[in-house]
Amino acid sequence: MLNGEAMNQRARKFVGSMTLLIFLLVYCLAAMGVAANYVLQLGNLAQGVYFVVAGLLWLPVAMVIVKWMQRPRES
Repeated sequence: MLNGEAMNQRARKFVGSMTLLIFLLVYCLAAMGVAANYVLQLGNLAQGVYFVVAGLLWLPVAMVIVKWMQRPRES
């Protein structure tokens, strides 16, 4: 059922939105945990690099989820 073939567009967007919301919540908490426990002891340059990378790393996963949500129903 979750492969998208049996879902209509509205259901796929709902499931994709909830998946994206849960993923972002977990990702943000994990990124903050890593920063608080490891990155804050490093220098300013390393902190800057970490926050830029961590700030962009979620985008490929989000793009895959959004692409799946926008896919037309296969009949």
